[in-house]
Amino acid sequence: MSKEHHYQTTIQWTGNKGKGTESYKSYERSHSISIENKAVIEASSDPAFRGDKTKHNPEEMLLSSLSSCHMLWYLHFCSVEGIIVIDYTDKAKGIMEETSNGSGHFKEVTLHPTVVVMEESMIEKARELHKKANQYCFIANSVNFPVKHAPIILFK
Repeated sequence: MSKEHHYQTTIQWTGNKGKGTESYKSYERSHSISIENKAVIEASSDPAFRGDKTKHNPEEMLLSSLSSCHMLWYLHFCSVEGIIVIDYTDKAKGIMEETSNGSGHFKEVTLHPTVVVMEESMIEKARELHKKANQYCFIANSVNFPVKHAPIILFK
């Protein structure tokens, strides 16, 4: 039996410099992302698209969502399998292709997690569980491009 989960967020454009969208250069791409009872995220478009480089952009947030979702599933499966993870860092990378008409799409994302486990005997199983985490990740199951993994597994 499936179970639905509902999410809600509010996006507020904050980039009106007084003339609205009178022209392509007359407005900022700045906006805020707010979710009830959580910190507000200040965002913009990528600097390549006239955005503010000091703010998060949608492409980075998609990449972060994929990485975060994978990590949470991975840690869950490690705990179930008796793999003791003591540190986890991912330096995820994504490739987006802009097409000739100005639209675009992600071609792929590669997660580069560095995982530290408690014992050397846990390394192989820890490596295998990345595949299972990818199969369960809600975000990875929702995108139409490959999400690859290049994990490094170390022991304390």
